[in-house]
Amino acid sequence: MIKAGIIGATGYAGIELCRILLNHPKVVLSGVGSVSFEGKKISEVYPALNGICDLVCQSTDEVIENSEVVFACVMHGLSQDLAKKCADNGVVFIDLGADFRLDSANDYKEWYDSDFKHLDLHKRAVYGLPELYRNDIKGSKIIANPGCYPTSIALGLFPALNSGLVSTNGIVIDSKSGVSGAGRGLSQTAHYPNCNEAFAPYKIAAHRHTPEIEQTLSKISKKDVTVLFVPHLLPVNRGIISTIYAKLEENVSKSDVRKAFENSYKNEKFVRVLDDGNVANLRDVKCSNFCDISIHIDDRTNTLVIVSAIDNMVKGASGQAVQNMNIIFDLPEDMGLCFIPTTF
Repeated sequence: MIKAGIIGATGYAGIELCRILLNHPKVVLSGVGSVSFEGKKISEVYPALNGICDLVCQSTDEVIENSEVVFACVMHGLSQDLAKKCADNGVVFIDLGADFRLDSANDYKEWYDSDFKHLDLHKRAVYGLPELYRNDIKGSKIIANPGCYPTSIALGLFPALNSGLVSTNGIVIDSKSGVSGAGRGLSQTAHYPNCNEAFAPYKIAAHRHTPEIEQTLSKISKKDVTVLFVPHLLPVNRGIISTIYAKLEENVSKSDVRKAFENSYKNEKFVRVLDDGNVANLRDVKCSNFCDISIHIDDRTNTLVIVSAIDNMVKGASGQAVQNMNIIFDLPEDMGLCFIPTTF
């Protein structure tokens, strides 16, 4: 059994990891850490775990000492020192935060107002999007778990960019996320009266996931890619749906697009390319590790419209983190992740 610890276990991503790992047949949850609730049982914070997991929230050092793999569900700026402690103790480190996602220290400084520490660890870190970087993830000890928006967008655009079917110029991405994406902490944005019966964009063309999105898309296309990315807040708990607009190159047919998507994902357990006439819907991936993709062509404007739907807490965070763990420990990639989506 793999001993797994969670730092930041009482946040939304952390408690989702608890839910997944407690049902994983090859994992024992060895420790949960929480600064806010240290010394309390996690079941006191989340009564749904009463009698299922009554572990007491520990310090980060205690979690690391008792684990073979540590998942960090903490805000940016906090993971780098945790990664160093894990590296010194031979512990696999999977970061659900942003500290290791960007290759450029300048980009990290610009978008997160923080600096790279432990440069050797940044060089060893692997971007953990399994469908694209599976071979790099194998054997790695430091994983940068992708952001939720970037996951939906990279999976949506990969087949088209990788096959050269669309222009890298003028890509527009319109994404919507459930309120859980804002985290468990109280904020005016996520306050019930503000988000219920409301719908609006936020951080227009200024969201911190922008450089991560552009970095991944540039690697896929082997060209510098700049996108217009606008996120919106949906008055729902879970889910991300990204509608992506890209201009088709000359003489690209609908069958070319369909073939590229089906070939790219025919062996992928968690990516479902929908048949023509269907539209990806966040309802159909809720509480699952699936990414549903539907493809549409506007012949009038020669535009490919891609709709990509994920559960932001699972494929967009904790489920993908477990998927990465499975790869590293040479387990079946879908182990512990075969959740059937809820339908309402």
